[in-house]
Amino acid sequence: MTAIPRRAALALPLAGLAAPALAQAFPARPIRMLVPWAPGGTTDVQMRALCDQASRRLGQPVVVENRSGAGGVLGAQSLLTAQPDGYTLSQIPISVFRQPLMNSRPLFDPLADFTYVIHVTGYLFGTVVRPDAPWRSMADLVEHARRNPGAVNYGTPGVGTSLHLTMEQIAQDQRIEWTHVPFRGFAENAQSLLGGQTHVLADSSGWSPMAEEGRVRVLATWGNERAKRFPNVPTLKEQGINIVSISPYGLAGPRGMDPGVVRVLHDAFREALFDPTHVAVLDRFDMVPDHMDPAAYAASVRRTMEEERRLIQSLGIRLS
Repeated sequence: MTAIPRRAALALPLAGLAAPALAQAFPARPIRMLVPWAPGGTTDVQMRALCDQASRRLGQPVVVENRSGAGGVLGAQSLLTAQPDGYTLSQIPISVFRQPLMNSRPLFDPLADFTYVIHVTGYLFGTVVRPDAPWRSMADLVEHARRNPGAVNYGTPGVGTSLHLTMEQIAQDQRIEWTHVPFRGFAENAQSLLGGQTHVLADSSGWSPMAEEGRVRVLATWGNERAKRFPNVPTLKEQGINIVSISPYGLAGPRGMDPGVVRVLHDAFREALFDPTHVAVLDRFDMVPDHMDPAAYAASVRRTMEEERRLIQSLGIRLS
């Protein structure tokens, strides 16, 4: 159990005796984990495995609630009205840091409105087409898009996501035009590709099983190196597109959380992150543990905001 034991709390110095009773007894009931993506996708599967392992350490269920749509910011938005008692957390994708930079009236301030608990991992992304598509490489796809401006459409999990911005980076880099089609999650995106409504799927590695079954063709992965499960698929950089996109994410709660509660949550989720059962799920999607404690994660958020500001300005993307 990672919960702070009462006996240990009584043994603390006088300053420790002033700690809120909430932290000393936490958790006393189930914890809600908001996952801002549709059920069945990469994040949903990974987060359920992580929460299951954290539940075992906390002694209380960590219950996943899906809040899909709006490019992955609905979980963070819900934290604005949640009590800062540790019983409501959310997965925080990088789109949470972008949304305020693309809106004239931001919904929230990522630097002030959340308590960062732990950074956990990052996605493997890829460019995927149907197996009967005429393109066998990114060069083929780019050349077709160049000859047919705006005719190629691609699906992503939403406006302002890493997938959306990276595809627009590729378009800018290659001087082409293609059309963005946002979805609420991987399942809708994949269904549209397989049904022929969209030409290209840009998404996290929920497509891995489909690729292994031959139901889709992966044109490129977006990391620094080739994915372990797809050693024959070149990266964007190997195909002459000097772009790397690895979208990190972690967990946060409302602002103003008790530091003792944050410590309990961090320690439980850190153990869960490296549990072999959870690591096996990460392996399925070519993801790896990427731990940061609350202080390191908050510092990373500040750096990320500056990097994303420069990227969004260069692409000229605005939502309102």
